[in-house]
Amino acid sequence: MSPRGWAVLTLAGLVVALVVASAVLIPWHRPPAPRADQLAALRALPVDQVARGRSFHAALRPAAYSALAVGLLVALVLGLTPLGSRLVELAGRPLGGHWAAQAVLGGLAVMLLADLLTLPFAAWRQTVLTRYGLSTQGWGGWAIDLLKSYAVSAVIGGLVLLGFYSVIRLAPRWWWAFGAAGAAGLVVLLSFVLPVLVEPVFNKFTPMEPGPLRSELISMAARDGVPVRDVLVADASRRTRAVNAYVSGLGPTRRVVVYDTLLREATPAEVTSVVAHELGHAKDRDVRVGTLTGALGAAAAVVALYLIGSWPPLLRLAGVDQVAEPRAFPLLIALVTVVGLIATPVQALVSRRVEARADAHALALTGDPATFEAMQRRLAGVNLADPDPPRWEYLYSASHPSTVERMAAARAYAREIGR
Repeated sequence: MSPRGWAVLTLAGLVVALVVASAVLIPWHRPPAPRADQLAALRALPVDQVARGRSFHAALRPAAYSALAVGLLVALVLGLTPLGSRLVELAGRPLGGHWAAQAVLGGLAVMLLADLLTLPFAAWRQTVLTRYGLSTQGWGGWAIDLLKSYAVSAVIGGLVLLGFYSVIRLAPRWWWAFGAAGAAGLVVLLSFVLPVLVEPVFNKFTPMEPGPLRSELISMAARDGVPVRDVLVADASRRTRAVNAYVSGLGPTRRVVVYDTLLREATPAEVTSVVAHELGHAKDRDVRVGTLTGALGAAAAVVALYLIGSWPPLLRLAGVDQVAEPRAFPLLIALVTVVGLIATPVQALVSRRVEARADAHALALTGDPATFEAMQRRLAGVNLADPDPPRWEYLYSASHPSTVERMAAARAYAREIGR
């Protein structure tokens, strides 16, 4: 069998494995609360809070969807015309056009150009955040965070590009197989490394001071069978008023992280409710499941890129001879961008079901639906959430159940336990 035949067989196997893993590990049996209960929850929210949240999101949409459209346009122009391959050549020319220079410098140039062309929309978004009081960051701090993000992306991206095209040169006929294995391994590695190495680049973490709240969080994690190494406080207030908490890391690196804004805005019981939700993710191994499905998806994507990217009409449009050369990197980016847009609603649906299960876990762990509902109201108010977003937007990109869905779920649990 030819390498292409093996690639087709491998892709089929990876897709089957991904479908089976998703069917078994994702909680598809958790539909949203009845619409009547959601509308009742909506009526319980302050009218001015609902109006402000909707106004805020209406102000954000033009920048968000303009950035999406421009990003797609840039990817298609660079990937489906010779402009992208010429940009890669130009970037590698200072080092004599060496393949490594084209791979790393050319690849980074393509990604940087897309970032620069969508930068005005990121600035537009920051303007909206500032106008509504959600951002506490000046333009200087915003620019520094942006440069940090570019630097982290450049380091990771440069290493990945160099490794990817090195594999292609070492195994020109079977690079897709090694590349798929490498992509899956990278997803697993980043799940362990990002919380430890990347998170501190953007936030300062300090241990929570000893006291009743810290003791309760540690005790609750132990009761839940999810031991954590520490409880940390992130200095989120230096850039935002938004409140949040999360459980970060795997195994020995697992820790509870609480925004300092959450400690400032919420009661101890509400903080406990939020952390209980995050412990649900750890209890149900959501990070591991996400890592597994992400690894399978990344491996399948590499094989699919090899098969689709080798289609002669696409190669002619891109002005390249084969998909494996560095000059074809813009074509790969174009394909990834299109697939990403198509896959967004599926990823959002999976995320909503997982988050709904974590909500149910928090309710069962704390046994306090009233505090859970109060916390959802507070989250919506402080974070300027649209408690009941437009259906099309919810289905396309919402990663969490809406505020009214979560409030309705708390009320259903209260009825279930007789409260």
